[in-house]
Amino acid sequence: MTTHTWRVLAIYMILAANLSEQQALKQACPSCGTSQLCNCSFRGLDFVPLGLTAKITVLDLAHNRIKHIRSPDLQQAVNLRVLQLQSNKISSIDEDSFQSLAKLELLDLSNNSLAHVSPVWFGHLFSLQHLHLQGNSYRDLGESSPFSSLRNLSSLHLGSPRFSVIRQGNFEGIELLHKLWIDGSNLSQYEQGSLKSIKKINHMIINLRSINVFSDIVRDLLHSVAWLEVRRIAFSIAAEMQLLRVMSSSFAKKISFRQTLLTDATVPELVSILEDMPKLVELELVDCRLLGTGQWEIQIQAKQSQTLRVFTIEKLSIEEFYLFTDLQAVEGLISLFRRVTVQNTKVFLVPCRISQCLRSLEYLDLSSNLLGDQSLEHSACQGGWPSLQTLNLSRNSLSDLEMTSKSLSHLGNLIVLDISQNNFGEIPDMCEWPKSLKYLNLSSTQIPKVTACIPEMLEVLDVSANNLKEFALQLPVLKELYLTKNQLKALPGATPIPNLVALSVRSNKLNSFSKEEFESFKRMELLDASDNNFICSCEFLSFVHHEAGIAQVLVGWPDEYVCDSPLAVRGAQVGAVHLSLMECHRSLVVSLICVLVFLVILLLVAVGYKYHVVWYMRMTWAWLQAKRKPKRAPPKDVCYDAFVSYSENDSDWVENTMVQELEQACPPFRLCLHKRDFVPGKWIVDNIIDSIEKSRKTLFVLSEHFVQSEWCKYELDFSHFRLFDENNDAAILILLEPIQSKAIPKRFCKLRKIMNTKTYLEWPASEEQQEMFWFNLKIALRS
Repeated sequence: MTTHTWRVLAIYMILAANLSEQQALKQACPSCGTSQLCNCSFRGLDFVPLGLTAKITVLDLAHNRIKHIRSPDLQQAVNLRVLQLQSNKISSIDEDSFQSLAKLELLDLSNNSLAHVSPVWFGHLFSLQHLHLQGNSYRDLGESSPFSSLRNLSSLHLGSPRFSVIRQGNFEGIELLHKLWIDGSNLSQYEQGSLKSIKKINHMIINLRSINVFSDIVRDLLHSVAWLEVRRIAFSIAAEMQLLRVMSSSFAKKISFRQTLLTDATVPELVSILEDMPKLVELELVDCRLLGTGQWEIQIQAKQSQTLRVFTIEKLSIEEFYLFTDLQAVEGLISLFRRVTVQNTKVFLVPCRISQCLRSLEYLDLSSNLLGDQSLEHSACQGGWPSLQTLNLSRNSLSDLEMTSKSLSHLGNLIVLDISQNNFGEIPDMCEWPKSLKYLNLSSTQIPKVTACIPEMLEVLDVSANNLKEFALQLPVLKELYLTKNQLKALPGATPIPNLVALSVRSNKLNSFSKEEFESFKRMELLDASDNNFICSCEFLSFVHHEAGIAQVLVGWPDEYVCDSPLAVRGAQVGAVHLSLMECHRSLVVSLICVLVFLVILLLVAVGYKYHVVWYMRMTWAWLQAKRKPKRAPPKDVCYDAFVSYSENDSDWVENTMVQELEQACPPFRLCLHKRDFVPGKWIVDNIIDSIEKSRKTLFVLSEHFVQSEWCKYELDFSHFRLFDENNDAAILILLEPIQSKAIPKRFCKLRKIMNTKTYLEWPASEEQQEMFWFNLKIALRS
């Protein structure tokens, strides 16, 4: 084969291989097909899937069974920003596996089986900012620094249960870290100066047991750490606390203790150390345990910290909390505190003297404790918390709202008060609150209504998750109102709250709101009416579809606004529903249909009149009646020689001339006249039909008057029907006066045909011709 053929074959094989790899990738990770985010977590993979391309920026391979990262696995993923490999079984990584990942910003190798950390892995990760190596099997970081090339590293998390040694030089090359987290529960050896190369650490988290190692680490971090967080260490022996004296020289601004053990013997020592820290502003104890009853030695008040302003205790476990003393020993330490948080610590009372000592306190959070109405009254005694602006008493044991308000009424600077999730149950008509109060949270307090107990000059009110069915309180300066999870069926009126800016009526019984209600809130900027059962009526839909700017005002629009009815659109987003004209204007459509039906009926009447539909109907009725009778009456029932049909205006000629001539003939003719022979009381139509049926002939005396007579027309109609049905010559026409054939209605086609094709008798004016007329008439009657 030629060189060109070989090239084509090679290109074909490469394309086929790439296509096969892409298909394999899509099969292993379906999300990798079109998106830049490739989520392959929890797929049971034993290796990195083939077919990774430069399009992928985020690759999640966490929680699989991968054991080895090979050189070509990530070679094509040159634009990768995030690589998550945590919770696999990775024990080996080829030295150049990450060589092509120059843009990688986050690498997570935590919770694997790496027995060592190689600096070669990270040699080309120039953009790496976040590195997670915790939870592996390595005992140390090697003889040198594995992170020397990571000049942009911001956060580093390392350590494991086997991690026991930190050597000098392990952190060379790192000068600044936002967060450094070391899990060293079994860390037993720390070479002095190992962390000193890092010039600044914003947040240092260290989890260890050895106070000796902790002391050595702190000595290297005196001037570099801004926030030091210590976890799982036990301060149980007072003698060991001397090793921590080095902390008093630390420039840290915040110290946190998590899951730490303290005792009555070590607390005074620790406080003494913290008091000496020159820049300490905030102290935090989270999920700690205290063995003791607060009987601390008096020496802890030797001097007062001039910098500590924020003190936080969360979930402090005091096994014998009911024996805890009144904390008289710490009174001198707390006068400069500005923010104090004591959450979920079973506090049932703050001694009045402690409250009075907190002269600078501006923020106090006592949420999730055991404070009751009586204990609050004692805790918030006169002179207590004089500078307090924010107070959180949520999730306590308060039950009397009137007493609660009265206990706090003397706090002249109080602005924000949270007493949510207390079981008040009832609300009095009047209450006494601090006049400075602007924010009040009464959510989840089981109040069934709102009364004048709520202070009038509030700017923010939260009464969510109660049993409120209406809200009509006069609050002229209120700006924010939260009514979530109540029983409201309509928006509150805007008149009592004219300055409202934000309103939440989420999860109520709201069915809709109108344009008028919406626009009545002149200053409304945010309205959260989501998670309600909306009736998607035409008016409501028209409003939400055409109101300008409603999408910017409604919080959660359009995803959280769903129709509950009509049934056909239940579950659909309000903004996506469009009802038909019939559904929206039912009365108008019905009216139009009625008008249309009326016009159709009118048109049918006009067409029927023009095309003689009535005549056809009458003839059909006559035909149906005739069908029930024999086509010819039996001879014994034929009583007359002729039935005479004539107009009343021609009765003089008929009765005085024709009847006398025919009935006095020899032999005489028997004629049927309606005046003389119709049965009295019988329907006239039946009389006509019976008379024609009982006569051998029907004699029509035609004239202009005859054509205009309705009854003559009917007699002519039935005779015409009989002629058509029986096909005989039962009709005899007499023209009493000249009449054009066109004067006979066109619908009598058979009669017009007879006049056009057969001879009819015409009454002559001269007496000589009259004899011949009578002769011919008598012959016709006898035929």
